[in-house]
Amino acid sequence: MIFGILATMEERTARLTILVDPRKKALFEKLCAEEDQTPSQVVRRLIRDYIEKRTGKPWAPGPLKKG
Repeated sequence: MIFGILATMEERTARLTILVDPRKKALFEKLCAEEDQTPSQVVRRLIRDYIEKRTGKPWAPGPLKKG
């Protein structure tokens, strides 16, 4: 186990597929690379920030609630 990396990763993942303009995708990938981050890392951060803004609470992974 790699400490510091796996300890902060969530247990499970789900795929999210989006359609985006090819020019925006290319620029997004370039900007991510300049920050030494993958597009997935940036999108996960954006989603987490959005959840925190909308719920008014810090994100804390836990069991998935159905319904």
